[in-house]
Amino acid sequence: MRVDGKPAAGPEDKCDPTAAAVTVDGQPVNCAPFVYVMLHKPAGVLSATEDKDQSTVLDLLPPELRRRGLFPVGRLDKDTTGLLLLTDDGELAHHLLSPKKHVDKVYLAQVEGRVDGDDVRALAAGMVLADGTRCLPAGLEPLGDGAACLVTLREGKYHQVKRMLAARGKPVLALHRLRMGPLTLDEALEAGKWRFLTHQEELRLKGTGGVQ
Repeated sequence: MRVDGKPAAGPEDKCDPTAAAVTVDGQPVNCAPFVYVMLHKPAGVLSATEDKDQSTVLDLLPPELRRRGLFPVGRLDKDTTGLLLLTDDGELAHHLLSPKKHVDKVYLAQVEGRVDGDDVRALAAGMVLADGTRCLPAGLEPLGDGAACLVTLREGKYHQVKRMLAARGKPVLALHRLRMGPLTLDEALEAGKWRFLTHQEELRLKGTGGVQ
């Protein structure tokens, strides 16, 4: 066993589990009380911990992480791609998903048709969908000719981006999450790949969630 590259003198040795690099037989060991993973979710997998028929996001992780009991913080539709946070920190997940926290989530949407100023104003005013669902005011930023746009939500109702834009006559063709609170998808992560959050990312995320 090595700690920060040096052999451990004995079992009584102490280290900071959140900062020290611990290896056993050359393999890294994560000793932190909680794990925080950034995943670039690909299309075709479920944002779930298990499913008897279909692949889930946990199937993209190595066995040692799956054994820790990680779960996705919120959900992305099966065909939606992009940023997904996985953790075993239930308190942080609860705070990030709490409606009272209003943590921004930013999506890149490709739509049929073109979004325009009327759509921007409709989302900013807060929409009421056909089934009576009331949506909080949301941000909409057309990109280029309006066939693509950025949508910013402060809540996470079922299929919300797709339902809002469909109600405006602009069905979503593809949806990709770029950001959740202060956490931005790492552009170097290919679809299906993951990495641990950096220490600074953890601190910013915990600050957003109100967890110390």
